[in-house]
Amino acid sequence: MKTDNDRSPTAPPPSAALVLEFVNTHADGGGRIEQFDDAAGLRGWLDRVELPEELEGDLEVTGADAASARELRDALVTLLLAHSGEASSLGEPLAEAESYLQRVASRYPLTSVIGAEGVTLRADQTGVPGVLASVLAGITELAQSGAWPRVKACRNPPCHFGFFDRTRNSSAGFCSPGCASQASMRAYRQRKKNAAAR
Repeated sequence: MKTDNDRSPTAPPPSAALVLEFVNTHADGGGRIEQFDDAAGLRGWLDRVELPEELEGDLEVTGADAASARELRDALVTLLLAHSGEASSLGEPLAEAESYLQRVASRYPLTSVIGAEGVTLRADQTGVPGVLASVLAGITELAQSGAWPRVKACRNPPCHFGFFDRTRNSSAGFCSPGCASQASMRAYRQRKKNAAAR
């Protein structure tokens, strides 16, 4: 039986799935729509994702829950952009995202579940707060495994799609060759424009 220690460093751990599904709920200008617009949107997303067993079932969802999910998601996307090499250009938004995440962690507490096979984290709450806590648990497990820096957001605006960097040297900054090409073309046009203005 393979354990987490046998997993290739370029393979995403299981905890990456919920985290990426959560961050990839935003609109992107290329066809993806905002999934946390309102209570119905968040409810639809909850129905589609695989939740921890203790959180499955009929969850009551409010507009305030959708707003909380958007705030958490947007802060995480900012951190994932920093993982993609954008930290120096993010400035104040990165500091605000980190501060927000420190505050929100106390809102969604976690409990260590210790067993012979290892330790996992479980949400202390049920309902939507339990789901948001499970996202934070997934992030903590990614950090413990050393894989958190490999969870990134595409540097091509407005894509910012979350992805797991499978490159050996963890150097990917774009979710796909298409996004890398668009960003490269945009940079080329900007250089030409700057040269013409001189």
